[in-house]
Amino acid sequence: MLNFMAMPELAITALVIFSYLAGGIPTGYLVVKRLKGLDIRKHGSGNPGTANVYRVAGARAGLITLMMDALKGFLPVMIARLLYPNGPELMILCGGAAIVGHDWTPFLGFSGGKGVATSAGVFAAMAPSALICAAVVFITAVRLSRHISIGSMAGAACLPAFNWLWGSGPAVVAASAAASTLILYKHIPNMKRLLHKEELLFHGKKY
Repeated sequence: MLNFMAMPELAITALVIFSYLAGGIPTGYLVVKRLKGLDIRKHGSGNPGTANVYRVAGARAGLITLMMDALKGFLPVMIARLLYPNGPELMILCGGAAIVGHDWTPFLGFSGGKGVATSAGVFAAMAPSALICAAVVFITAVRLSRHISIGSMAGAACLPAFNWLWGSGPAVVAASAAASTLILYKHIPNMKRLLHKEELLFHGKKY
């Protein structure tokens, strides 16, 4: 079996750069531009993520964005798993690079989404059972609150605990905690809007 530390540094670097650039593909921006001719950054909340794409361009555009953003996290991790099946180190490295690429894409001036769908893709590849549990929390929270942001934060906050409960291993638990923290950090503006009752509901309306 291939040893992670024995892999050529150039190969690891190339894979991490590929993961970052793949994660950085501005799916929401491209989808809305193609389907509606709009710059998603100038509409709704201005965020190029799934929720804002759904509100601005409709369910079809939102679903395409969700699937492609998740795929941006899933594929780099699966490639890393094929190259190094003995442990999570390379998967975590590539998954982290994809999430950072999505959140700070070089293709949109290093701005980007909140990393929810891309993180979901990463952990669907690394820890599918924990991800499914977090997805159930997300759906439940959205249904109860009618806010996608609350569902995203609730699902992210629970992901490390689910990884621990499913025995994903210390490295994956730590990686999920880091991803969760980043998602919560990116949702600080949403938290402020929620406190002031200015956050948009699921269908784009205010309270």
